[in-house]
Amino acid sequence: MHLMDLKGWSQDPPLLSPHLRVGSRDKEVLLELPVPVRPSEGNDNSEALPESIPSAPGTLPHFMEEPDDAYIIKSNPIVLRCKAMPAMQIFFKCNGEWVHQNEHVSEESMDEATGLKVREVFINVTRQQVEDFHGPEDYWCQCVAWSHLGTSKSRKASVRIAYLRKNFEQDPQGKEVPIEGMIVLHCRPPEGVPAAEVEWLKNEEPIDSNLDENIDTRADHNLIIRQARLSDSGNYTCMAANIVAKRRSMSATVVVYVNGGWSSWTEWSNCNARCGRGWQKRSRTCTNPAPLNGGAFCEGMSVQKITCTSLCPVDGNWEVWSEWSVCSPECEHLRVRECIAPAPRNGGKYCEGLSQESENCTEGLCIQDIETASDIALYSGLGAAVIAVAVLVVGVTLYRRSQSEYGVDVIDSSALTGGFQTFNFKTVRQGNSLLLNSSMQPDLTVSRTYSGPICLQDPMDKELMTESSLFNPLSDIKVKVQSSFMVSLGVTERAEYHGKAHSGTFPHGNARGFGTIQARNKAAYIQNLSSISTRNELKTTAIFGHLGGRLVVPNTGVSLLVPHGAIPEESSWEIYLAINPRESSLQPEGPDVLLGPEVTCGPSDVSVSSPFALTIPHCAEVNSEHWNIHLKKRTQQGKWEEVMSVEEETTSCYCLLDPYACHILLNSFGTYALIGEPISECAVRQLKVAVFGCLSCNSLDYNLRVYCMDNTPCAFQEVVLDERLQGGQLLDEPKLLHFKGNTFSLQISVLDIPPFLWRIKPFTACQEVPFSRVWCSNQKPLHCAFSLERYTPATTQLSCKICVRQVKGHEQILQIQTSILENERETIAFFAHDDSNFPAQMGAKAFKIPYSIRQRICATFDTPNAKGKDWQMLAQKNSISRNLSYFATQSSPSAVILDLWEARHQHDGDLDSLACALEEIGRTHSKISDITETEIEEPDFNYSRQNGL
Repeated sequence: MHLMDLKGWSQDPPLLSPHLRVGSRDKEVLLELPVPVRPSEGNDNSEALPESIPSAPGTLPHFMEEPDDAYIIKSNPIVLRCKAMPAMQIFFKCNGEWVHQNEHVSEESMDEATGLKVREVFINVTRQQVEDFHGPEDYWCQCVAWSHLGTSKSRKASVRIAYLRKNFEQDPQGKEVPIEGMIVLHCRPPEGVPAAEVEWLKNEEPIDSNLDENIDTRADHNLIIRQARLSDSGNYTCMAANIVAKRRSMSATVVVYVNGGWSSWTEWSNCNARCGRGWQKRSRTCTNPAPLNGGAFCEGMSVQKITCTSLCPVDGNWEVWSEWSVCSPECEHLRVRECIAPAPRNGGKYCEGLSQESENCTEGLCIQDIETASDIALYSGLGAAVIAVAVLVVGVTLYRRSQSEYGVDVIDSSALTGGFQTFNFKTVRQGNSLLLNSSMQPDLTVSRTYSGPICLQDPMDKELMTESSLFNPLSDIKVKVQSSFMVSLGVTERAEYHGKAHSGTFPHGNARGFGTIQARNKAAYIQNLSSISTRNELKTTAIFGHLGGRLVVPNTGVSLLVPHGAIPEESSWEIYLAINPRESSLQPEGPDVLLGPEVTCGPSDVSVSSPFALTIPHCAEVNSEHWNIHLKKRTQQGKWEEVMSVEEETTSCYCLLDPYACHILLNSFGTYALIGEPISECAVRQLKVAVFGCLSCNSLDYNLRVYCMDNTPCAFQEVVLDERLQGGQLLDEPKLLHFKGNTFSLQISVLDIPPFLWRIKPFTACQEVPFSRVWCSNQKPLHCAFSLERYTPATTQLSCKICVRQVKGHEQILQIQTSILENERETIAFFAHDDSNFPAQMGAKAFKIPYSIRQRICATFDTPNAKGKDWQMLAQKNSISRNLSYFATQSSPSAVILDLWEARHQHDGDLDSLACALEEIGRTHSKISDITETEIEEPDFNYSRQNGL
């Protein structure tokens, strides 16, 4: 720093040099001052200006502008200014030392109001000057002004270098707070001169605490939210700024969460047991409020169960009939009974049947028109009296004798032969077990079989015949009768199937034996019932060895394929396949549906070295958007556990869902079932509708029975077995009904009954089944019965329509055109492909692909190929695109894929499509024509060279 060097002070104020040096030391500008300067050369003893100068008459200088505190930004110098009046000279003094006169810039003017001189002085202060100063306090400068009366000093102005460091001393930290909790975000800005000012941003938008009383940003740069709201969730940033720069802190994420709260309990449900001990439950949901933004789920149970006891309903039962009453003038006598043995209570059913019966009490020889008979007798007596009294006596005697034998005058000779004239008397038919009570709706879900009374038609050897529970349930009465139509059917009991070396195939689900058949081919569709198996023997057993084989439960769609090599060499196992009784032990919960039969294969204590294929038919219309289908297995403890979902990716087993059957690859035997969980109201359960008919005991009545069952061969076979016992005849090709899970009921009605030929009881032509009975039938066929009556025995043809429809859903019409006489009926087949003769196949006959061809395919496709032409391509060409990881875990993926192909094509054996798929892949080693006839040894595979493998 250069100080002004003045020498030879005198009593007068010194006159300064007329030139001042302005700027830095490198660049100086000399300004000419209007004040003369006294030379000061040669006097080196004076080093500083005097604190005061002798003044002339006047006033002391008054500062009009004093220097202000200043900050040096980067390398830019600052300018300090000072203005005083009246002032002869003004100089700056920095850090106690005078600033050299050459560094001053001075301007002089005259105040017009007072006429006094006004002087203004400027100096520059550089960053280097401030950095070079090392004092106990900040760099400072001060003005000193002279006038004739003396000197005046300005305030001290500090000069500092401005800066702002990069790093925050404390960044705000993210928080998770409950709703209505307090949020405090701390922020300590970087060190700086001057001190930085803080501003808060939320999601890059400035926060104005003046607009939101819930937010306070004034407390030591911290952000305080008094009560957190969901809208307060976001990213918060602290901004620090001064005259030098701006700095951003790390963003802090604030999450305002909501802990879940329980809703109120629902009312207790009804006791689930209709009779005896059960349970009832109530539930609540975690929706008051629902958890949000990671809030905790409600603690505690969502369902409570308590035990309950329901009074068991007691169904009413008839007491014994009373004695017959005295014969009335109408030749009828009555007997009555009451429903008091016991009387129904606790919601039990009232007794079924009539409480009063009447019948003719003269063995059918009564004539109501008694007056007419008496008149005839009188006229005969008068005529005889005219001829001779003696003849009259003889005539009266004969007349009396005839009356003693028949009990009443009989004129109509038809009475002697058992004939009745409908205009002569009123008849009340005796209880007929094959007629429905018109005032009572049948139980459409019961499927028990029991015995009931039937007509004795002839005294020959009699067969035991039972009636369905849809009719009069007199289970303790068994009457042996001879039924002409039962004899014609040749009813026989079926023995258990033990297949050893049979050959044949079983119809695949896609080629159903009861599919759509044109009406003109109906005669080829329906046949005698005698070939159908009995219900309690749906089981097939065979002994298998290393070559494998196939088991089929005839006419049920259930089969088991044991591949070649699954059983160790020199070993043989007795393997069985059975369908469990229709009352399945698996009871689905809620809207879940049992889609097919419960199938058991065994023995369960052995395991195979490669997966076997189990085929189970199902009744679901396959659509992953509407159904979630699961495979379940029964444990040794009798409980059911889920094996997998059909859409699930797993390496433990594999499920392939075809339109009518599910093919499952498994490694362990056991009991399996398919369960369907509907995920929308558009889920469709396919039902098969079939109509059976038979004559009633009363030759004028004809019974129609309409069945709605799952669209599986097994369910249809169950119905066929029932109808075989009842003498039923299939009247039309079964139809497929798409029953949706939309809670609408099922209606069954009889239409277009020929007038004057047939009639049906009033209010019985239409019956309605609730949705729950159909949807949750659990493999039990539903059926309704209709009783039609002929006007005359001469009517032998029946023509009508059966309409089966779901309300606001699908509808099917079955056309009935049949003869009610047994000798005029057509011989009809229930299954287009009857496989009852081939329940088991062993060795090569069980497979469609010859073993040599199979080996070549596996050797070709099991080898990885860079072009992707390997077993994965083989799977894709066979419509297997899901869960390929299962096949990757097998020792021979191609062999397992071919096993699955065998299971899917067990009936059609469509080798042409397989050959086409191999040609498309381009990996076959030989052309189709290269295969000689000797490679196909079995007669079952009679293919041409152009279409074979």
